[in-house]
Amino acid sequence: MALDEPNDLDQQFNVDGYKYIVNKDFFNRAQPIKVDFQTYGFKLDCAIEFNAGGCSGCGTSKSSSCGC
Repeated sequence: MALDEPNDLDQQFNVDGYKYIVNKDFFNRAQPIKVDFQTYGFKLDCAIEFNAGGCSGCGTSKSSSCGC
């Protein structure tokens, strides 16, 4: 997740006053995508399992999400 400006390859969503921009090809592979704000940042969940061993950055359990 990063700050970015939309382009022709992106799909835009406005949810609760926040604008989300997702690459259309990635969105087609990853949907559904869920973004939750937590105390120390965002938690992202989607249909793609990025790392079968969990998130290497924070040591979470085996999951397609990472709360880093």
